[in-house]
Amino acid sequence: MYNGIVNVYKEQGFTSFDVVAKMRGIFGQKKIGHTGTLDPMAEGALIVCLGKATRLSEMITSFEKEYDATLRLGISTDTDDISGNILNEAEIQCTEDDVRRCIESFIGKQLQVPPIYSAIKKDGKKLYEYARRGIDIKPEAREIEIFDINIISIMLPRVKLHVRCSKGTYIRSICRDIGEKLGCFGTMEALLRTVNYGFKSEDGYRLSQLEEMKKEGRLGDVILPIDSLLENVPRADVIPGYEKLLINGNKLTGRMLKSGCSNAALEIADYIRVYLEDELAALYKYDSGIKAFRCFKYLGA
Repeated sequence: MYNGIVNVYKEQGFTSFDVVAKMRGIFGQKKIGHTGTLDPMAEGALIVCLGKATRLSEMITSFEKEYDATLRLGISTDTDDISGNILNEAEIQCTEDDVRRCIESFIGKQLQVPPIYSAIKKDGKKLYEYARRGIDIKPEAREIEIFDINIISIMLPRVKLHVRCSKGTYIRSICRDIGEKLGCFGTMEALLRTVNYGFKSEDGYRLSQLEEMKKEGRLGDVILPIDSLLENVPRADVIPGYEKLLINGNKLTGRMLKSGCSNAALEIADYIRVYLEDELAALYKYDSGIKAFRCFKYLGA
């Protein structure tokens, strides 16, 4: 079984689930998962986890991402992107300066209402399931943060943007909300995820490339070690004699660990990666209540 991650360039027309299904066929294993849904019309970086790395997939989705998006002003759709049915049209009477000021006002923390056509669940069902059945349901607003928005170009009615944002942010909703604030409606016309957890879309492998590399017996060349997701996380090695505690997921104290960092630095870290015989075995978090490190995620030695 393969263990590690692959930076996949998801192309238009594929769902994230499609990518996982095809990857299972290419790599010949079931234990594969992705780290953040991309809509079928979107493309770009999709980190796919193999084997042990799937245990980190939820953690990876919590990190910021970057996108290039095209906003089409003057129309709104039921899906908040150009693939949907047009609901409203309006003349664009705002100036380029109006557009710039409006877009800049979206930087920061805010409550965002997700699109009706999204995979967010309500009462056990995905929102798009309600929408497809014609059931009128209003998604609940969620707190997100837009760290930065850079305007690449303005050629009305289109505006190209680069967005750096927190997890759970819908670029479709940003486009919709900008249009509403400008009083002329707006929808997303194109989307490219340029960066996902530090991995760039330009370095990603397309499914056709992976299939070709399988034929050539070179699949191992595309797999990055799990550690590549955790380069900024402090490392500690379990001291001989305490291996069983680590393997069983028991608590560890500072004297049981050897690290290039001080114990104080390990204690203030969000979590630390713990190794057994030079192999990543688990992630631990410091618990001040017991003055020891608790197992946060066991990966297996």
